[in-house]
Amino acid sequence: MSLISLAHASGEAAAAGPSMVGQLVMLGGFVLIFWLLIWRPQSKRAKDHKKLLEGIGKGDEVVTTGGIVGKVVSVADDFVTLQVGTNVELKFQKGSVAATLPKGTMKAIN
Repeated sequence: MSLISLAHASGEAAAAGPSMVGQLVMLGGFVLIFWLLIWRPQSKRAKDHKKLLEGIGKGDEVVTTGGIVGKVVSVADDFVTLQVGTNVELKFQKGSVAATLPKGTMKAIN
């Protein structure tokens, strides 16, 4: 028994662990980091994309998430029809529109 130190024998080693306040501060720090790095930027992107989809109108030039560039021919509630070539029209869900392009982009690409 002489190998056990007095600190272990008296139970003082258990008191040396992190306190409850320290643990709460660490948890709060992790939540703050999670909010700043993940949740806030994602919600901002979702808000910007929703605003983009609400602003789509006939004649806009857009690119889809699949990389297809086209001119908006018609807009319905959930779908948009794009003219991607002469006499070629494709229907897409509005959510698949990734970005709007400046006017004349399609002519510059062809």
